[in-house]
Amino acid sequence: MAQTNKIVLTGGPGTGKTTVIQELEKQGHICFSEVSRQVTLEAQKQGVTQLFLDDPLLFSLKLIQGREQQYQTAKTQTSEKVFLDRGVHDVIAYMHYAKTDCPPAFSEICKKCQYDTVFLFPPWEEIYVSDNERYESFEQASAIHAFIKSTYIAFGHQPVEVPRGTVEERVDFILKRLDKVE
Repeated sequence: MAQTNKIVLTGGPGTGKTTVIQELEKQGHICFSEVSRQVTLEAQKQGVTQLFLDDPLLFSLKLIQGREQQYQTAKTQTSEKVFLDRGVHDVIAYMHYAKTDCPPAFSEICKKCQYDTVFLFPPWEEIYVSDNERYESFEQASAIHAFIKSTYIAFGHQPVEVPRGTVEERVDFILKRLDKVE
């Protein structure tokens, strides 16, 4: 059996990652959804409006645990390709953006969780929308994007930038790029 390729879709908030993940899932690919929305919604049920702002370390711990679990689960899949909406490295990037100290254990997790391909979605103001879980301005989202890119590079990844286009064009770009790698 061939190795499962663990593929991350990442970038700042509001760049179209989740929409592309949903399309990949519709096409029959195994996909793991974004962990942070679930963590945020659970905190809101407990009366915490923005856990990332109130307790960035606790929020980040919950995220890195959830994303590490997704990584481990992705490794067990029999599919050739598994897509993840963000990876463990995003946690460190957000912590750096928030000027929050990062526990050494987080870096160790990032060293262990190496993805086969990282697709980076650049900021795109025309599609950016904020909502209950996405509170950042477009300018903040652009700054987060820069931290995400530099963090993946620092851990040895070479992110592939996904061009702007329709959802179908973006999915097609990703799948064709992966076919070249295999």
